[in-house]
Amino acid sequence: MPIESSEPNPLNSDRPSTIFQAVTVVGGGAWGSALAMTAHAAGRDTTLWVRETDAVAAIHRDRRNPFLPQHPLPDAIKATDDLAEALSGTQLVIVVVPSQFLRPMCRQIGAHLPPGVPIVVCSKGIENDTGALMTQVIEQELPGRPLAALSGPSFADEVAAGQPTAVTIASADLAGVTADSAPQTLAARVAITLATPSFRPYLSEDLVGVEVGGAVKNVLAIACGIAQGRGMGSNPRAALIARGLAEIKRLATALGGQRETVTGLAGIGDLTLTCSSEQSRNFSFGKALGEGRTAEELLSNRTSVVEGVVNARSVAALATRLGVDMPICQAIDRVLHGGLPIDDAIELLMVRPLRAESAALEKLIKLPHPSA
Repeated sequence: MPIESSEPNPLNSDRPSTIFQAVTVVGGGAWGSALAMTAHAAGRDTTLWVRETDAVAAIHRDRRNPFLPQHPLPDAIKATDDLAEALSGTQLVIVVVPSQFLRPMCRQIGAHLPPGVPIVVCSKGIENDTGALMTQVIEQELPGRPLAALSGPSFADEVAAGQPTAVTIASADLAGVTADSAPQTLAARVAITLATPSFRPYLSEDLVGVEVGGAVKNVLAIACGIAQGRGMGSNPRAALIARGLAEIKRLATALGGQRETVTGLAGIGDLTLTCSSEQSRNFSFGKALGEGRTAEELLSNRTSVVEGVVNARSVAALATRLGVDMPICQAIDRVLHGGLPIDDAIELLMVRPLRAESAALEKLIKLPHPSA
């Protein structure tokens, strides 16, 4: 059973929040390892499930995960490749697996996890075949499970190093809460469970907005990386970030999300980070594309997943199905999966019909570009 925290509750000092003392992180890549280190730093009993047996052996041998080797895992973090063992007795599960592997992972989790144990999804993406968000995938596979989503600007290396980081945790039960009931919502309980002096969660009720921001920003980061690889300066990147943010807003609102969320940590915060640094796998992948390497060559040499490659297709397909205008994401999809040359994609984006920037006017104004 969850235990009561003796620490003051910043949401409502009159009522303590119920923390989750036993936390299991499912997914032992760099981000999963960093989150396990965060849970441990917050004082939680932490288990890390790692799929790769050799990675578990390396952790047991020298306390270093090959996916985040620069930061040793504390001895108290238990690492295992046995999912039943990892989930035994846990009070909270944090899922950090590539988006397209989430559905089969849920089926495996469901075989071992008792009903009622909440799941926090940190996977960022939209499922290819269904167009489902990550929490929707979990709802379909594990119906009735309490769900939250965690997203925001957070490179694993910096989180593991204890650098100040702020993220968003969203759960639907925050909608319509009162000051008295807020501390017992899932987002609040997860925030209290993971908060440390260097890891600061903010709360949201907008699961859709948080998830759309996390999925689309990886596609836009490839676009920004391509611009960098082509030797372009700051102007193109700023334009891609600003107009990419407009695409995130359109898709989020079409799915029932809030425009306000897109201007927060899980939207522009994560977008700016991912589109501005080679620490981002998606940005560095795009940069290599812009320099002339092929997607096939780059993907064949990687051990980690480049989410933006997969999600370019799923985001573009979902936008088409919903009638949402997302020209940057659709151009990246055509470059990666349709054989469109990069220079042609850039030209097509620049000579599209001229539009208004504001949401109120963009559907009313469409002027032919004189260079088209």
